Amino acid sequence: MKRTVFVLLIVSALFSCQRQGSESASVPVIALVMKTLNNPFFIEMQEGAQAAATALQAKLLVQAPERELDVEKQMQIIENLIQRKVAAICVTPSGSKEIIPAIIKANQAGIPILVVDTRVDSAALAEAGAQIATFIGSDNFDGGRMAGRMIIEKLGGKGNIAILEGVPGHETGDSRLRGFHHEVDKAAGISIVASQTANFERDQGYSVFQNILESQQKLDAVFACNDMMALGAVEAIAAANRGGQIVVVGFDAITDAREAIKNGAMTASIAQNPRDMGKIAIENALHLIKGESIPEYIPVKIDLIQ
Repeated sequence: MKRTVFVLLIVSALFSCQRQGSESASVPVIALVMKTLNNPFFIEMQEGAQAAATALQAKLLVQAPERELDVEKQMQIIENLIQRKVAAICVTPSGSKEIIPAIIKANQAGIPILVVDTRVDSAALAEAGAQIATFIGSDNFDGGRMAGRMIIEKLGGKGNIAILEGVPGHETGDSRLRGFHHEVDKAAGISIVASQTANFERDQGYSVFQNILESQQKLDAVFACNDMMALGAVEAIAAANRGGQIVVVGFDAITDAREAIKNGAMTASIAQNPRDMGKIAIENALHLIKGESIPEYIPVKIDLIQ
């Protein structure tokens, strides 16, 4: 009798494991690998992705390095997800070229890669023979142009401008910077008196812009390649008792920036709609998992918030 009960328990346990394995296999696991979770922009992206995953009955894994600069950590995260055999990986690359070896490994494992927000270097991607399924994101160059036109208009075509750049060599910040220069370099009355990196971080935005303010007494505007740096600049302006004297334009339109615009501390920001990016990424990852085709480029609109 004891032997019979023991055998039944084993059979029951095996059946339970098989059933659980079958159930988990029926739910696609999609990974979202972001640059960081310390930036409200990416928190909004995660929220959009999670809402889509819940609605479409998919499991979402969200991982990111602590800092946007940590390219190696992001690569390790992707490699671990490949080992876990997730169904698809959506990634906002910390390095437009550095991410390519991880993409190659995903290609070899048959795991589709959807690139979100920041483009991968197309020439380096082709040279390596790597492939991505799509790019989902805004036109950062056009956003930079929009910011440039807005500042020129606010200054009446004349004035001194400072720029807070993003991570050097980072496609997102570089495209915004090129777009901005495309507009302001044509304005004869505009002078760019300082252009320094603050690595997309708020504390560096504060310290770098504080130094710029000390060296540039006649400064009329600042363009920051993201809102975190713009908010740091706002803090530096307040500390220098120069509030209301300098036009501040950022990029991303995160919640804190929108509040600063309402309060008059910031002038404007370019909205990228990260929530939509996350939602669209998950929706299209599921299309790929089902064997359906998706566009090579899926644009997400941008808006000027002022």
